Amino acid sequence: MKYLPYILKHLRRNWIRTTSTVLGVAVCIFLFVALQAVLAGINASLGSAGASRLWTRHKVSLVFSLPLSYQERIAAVPGVRAVANASWFNGIYQDPKNFFANFAVDMREYLAMYPEMQVPPDQLAALMADRRGCIIGRNLAETYGGKIGDTIPLESTIPPYRIGRPFEFTVRAIYDADLVKHPGTDLSSFFFHYDYLYESTNRRISAGTYVVEVDDPSRAAEIGTAIDALFDNSDAQTKTETESAFVAGFISQAGNLSLLLNAIGLAVTFTILLVSANTMSMAVRERRTEIAVLKTLGFSGELVLSLILVESLVLGIMGGALGLLLGAGLIKILMNAPMVGQLFLGGGGGLPSHVALLGLGVSILIGFLAGVVPASIAYRAGITDTLRQV
Repeated sequence: MKYLPYILKHLRRNWIRTTSTVLGVAVCIFLFVALQAVLAGINASLGSAGASRLWTRHKVSLVFSLPLSYQERIAAVPGVRAVANASWFNGIYQDPKNFFANFAVDMREYLAMYPEMQVPPDQLAALMADRRGCIIGRNLAETYGGKIGDTIPLESTIPPYRIGRPFEFTVRAIYDADLVKHPGTDLSSFFFHYDYLYESTNRRISAGTYVVEVDDPSRAAEIGTAIDALFDNSDAQTKTETESAFVAGFISQAGNLSLLLNAIGLAVTFTILLVSANTMSMAVRERRTEIAVLKTLGFSGELVLSLILVESLVLGIMGGALGLLLGAGLIKILMNAPMVGQLFLGGGGGLPSHVALLGLGVSILIGFLAGVVPASIAYRAGITDTLRQV
């Protein structure tokens, strides 16, 4: 601790360079933790998928629908416990920017398959009694100020679901979840009765997807194969996969996010490492005479090396702390943006602790690697040789 004033004095000597280096590291850590938080949210979403749930969709693409007659045939497959229609509605609320997931579902069967969605009994009863009723997640309610009894108009962008005016839904229930037992549970979605959509479109629509609950998760692959075999010779062949695989496939439409985000993070980190190393090298070259004098006064090479390393680590930690604050602020803002909050941040809250620790570790690593070469040069420098170069 007695050498701390000495270190801080050197950092203040060229405050413009010190500030720019700290800001550079801060931007690096900011981007790093933001990208890692996105990946953590995706992994949380995949982890929340139920092992006993399968999703059946059109084999070609999610764009194509499935006949309603498939529901009874799927339900008759041995090992299937329940089947529910879940059709993506893609409804817009007031403005296209106000994106949130919204589905038309067989309400009773669907909610029974998702016990992690906690609904008060009185609200559930009101929801089942109202054909125009809908259920929304707690985060969605807080984002838009929704409450029980509110009327929400949604107009779909999908042609078969357009009736010339918005659909009007009444909020009858708000669901929560125990995020400790069920991490990654989405609390920003909107569900309404499929029957209401079906009747409002003059019964001319089909099913988007089917959610299938099986009685034995270990037989999920076998049951999925049996379901698809039913429709091998039909015009609308199916693809049945586990819920985690379905979610992963949905996310993968944006590309290989894991590879892309990690590559961006690595490139930014490597660039800032080079900048920080150059900064420390310049600082050591400017202090050649000072280093020689310190050694003349009895400072060992190991102590000089340690002082320069600590100075570099201080730069890294200061930048890392600032980057973490910026990252936490960004995550908080993104969590209030439903499209990002639901699809990529798991609908949860805050910067994950393991991501914060990882970001701090990266900043320390940047500080260490940036200072190790200049510190080694100062350690090996001889007094006479250094003074002769002045």
